Amino acid sequence: MDFELERLAVLGLALAAGAIVKGATGMGLPLIALPVLTTAFGLQHAVGIMAVTQVLTNALQLWQFRTAGQSERMRFLPLFLFAGGLGVILGTLALHSLPERTLVFSLGVLLLGYFLLKISRPHLSVDAGLARRGGPFAGFGSGVLQGATGISAPVGVTFIHAMGLERGAHLYAVSAMFLVLGLVQFPALVVSGIMQPAWIVEALLAMIPILVFMPIGQALAGRLSRRAFDLMILIFLGLMGLKMVLGL
Repeated sequence: MDFELERLAVLGLALAAGAIVKGATGMGLPLIALPVLTTAFGLQHAVGIMAVTQVLTNALQLWQFRTAGQSERMRFLPLFLFAGGLGVILGTLALHSLPERTLVFSLGVLLLGYFLLKISRPHLSVDAGLARRGGPFAGFGSGVLQGATGISAPVGVTFIHAMGLERGAHLYAVSAMFLVLGLVQFPALVVSGIMQPAWIVEALLAMIPILVFMPIGQALAGRLSRRAFDLMILIFLGLMGLKMVLGL
C-alpha cells in the first residue's frame, strides 16, 4: 500500500509539473509526465493516457486564445495540421517497431542545433511565405513523432517558435497542433488495438492535477514580456534537446 501511494504521489507531481509548464508555454506536459508514466505503466499505456489529456488540455487553451486564430500569420495552419494528422497515423502504425533511441537522439541533436542557431542569430525567423511552404513538412514530422512516441514538440513547436509569433498567437498555434494530433491519435490507438478502456478513466483522473496547476503556469507566463517569454520557450527547447541526446 505504501509503495502504491508513493507511486501515485510521484505520478501526481509529474503531472503537476508538466501542467505548470504547459500553462506557461503551451507545451511540456507529455515531455515531463510521459517518462514517469512510461516507467510506471509502459510506453503504450503512457501514450494512451497522454493522448486523452492532450485533447482535453489543448481544447481549453485553443478556446482561451481563439482570438489569435484570426491573425494572417495563422494561414500556414490548415496544411500543417492536415499533414500532421497523416503523420500521426503512420507513427501509430510504427509504434511497435520504430528504433526509438536513434530517432530521439537525432531529434535532440536538431533541437540543440536550433537552440545554438537562435542564440547566435536571435533575430532569425521563419516568414509567412516560408511557413506556408514548409508547414506541411513540419506538420508531418510532428505527427509521425506524436504517433510513435507521444511527443511532437521537438518538430512542431520548434517550427512554430522559429516564426517569432506573439505569445497569444504562439499558444494558439501550438494548442491547435496538439489538439488535432490528439484527435487523430486517439482513434488511431483504438483502431490499432492499443488503447484500453481503463486508460481513458485513468486519463480523466490525471486531469485533476493538470487542471489545478495549469492556471498557475498561465499566471506566471502572463507576467512575462515578449522577449522573456520567447527566451523561456528557447531554453525549454534547448533543455529538451539535451535531455534527448543524453537519454535522460
